[in-house]
Amino acid sequence: MRTRKLTLLEGIAAGILFGTASIFIRFLPALDVFSIAFWRLIIACAVLTIIIFAFKMSHGLGHAWKNLKKLVFLGFFLGLHFIFFVSAVKDTTILNATVLVNTTPIFSMFLSSFLFGLKPSRFAVLGIVIAIGGVCIIAYAETTVVSSISSATIGTPSLKGDLEAVLAAFLEALYLSYGKKVREQSAILPTMLPIYIFATITVAVLSPIGGGKTPQFPTEIFLVLPLLGLGVLPTAVAHTLYFSSLSNLKSFETATMALLEPVGATVLGIILFKEWPIPIFVVGTALILAGIVFVSKGER
Repeated sequence: MRTRKLTLLEGIAAGILFGTASIFIRFLPALDVFSIAFWRLIIACAVLTIIIFAFKMSHGLGHAWKNLKKLVFLGFFLGLHFIFFVSAVKDTTILNATVLVNTTPIFSMFLSSFLFGLKPSRFAVLGIVIAIGGVCIIAYAETTVVSSISSATIGTPSLKGDLEAVLAAFLEALYLSYGKKVREQSAILPTMLPIYIFATITVAVLSPIGGGKTPQFPTEIFLVLPLLGLGVLPTAVAHTLYFSSLSNLKSFETATMALLEPVGATVLGIILFKEWPIPIFVVGTALILAGIVFVSKGER
């Protein structure tokens, strides 16, 4: 039986694993936005397909396809989110992208309240505000570290990039809010596979319109490995856990768990690149963790 504690753990694990995305993307400068989004989804589809048929879960696909219309919309939202997320990382500063993309809990809270009648408690609202404050502090800490290494690597502020980050956050909020009922009624893996498939189709269709090249899988090993990592950890594993947590969490609660992403990314940066944040990073981390505790306790 699925419990609230289990789904909180799923959301937390997803948030931490999301932090690997920016690490893998750092190793893919030669690929454009659409190629990165397309191949990470293709890899995720392959992983889920193998698991579903290896563990004989294919019977659940029939039930999932009964929600075809909803799955198409969810795939569309997720595909657009990936496009705008990667674009924002490339088009604006680390600070702006980190803060604006992580406004998803705010959008999700409003969508849940006004469209689905799921109003958060005051305790949960306070937790979201505290956690986003922590994200802002961590973003500042990360920018300070990067700027001390090379000002050329942090990007320049861009209205286009900032809007892409906000759109990525809004689309993720739509995805979570609209997907909650679907998750409550369906098994997770047979549901996620069609969502990833439709997200892949969305990226493929929009690639020529957005000026992207025809996605070609790279042959260089230094590109293949991070692309595989991107497709498996933050996509196949993290996004599946993320959506799975909606079975017992409200959409804004799930979105708040994802605020652990910058914490995970910074810790990996320390391990892999010896990029130590300034001490204020600890304050930001503490605020995010406190905010998550507030949200998890406030919505029981």
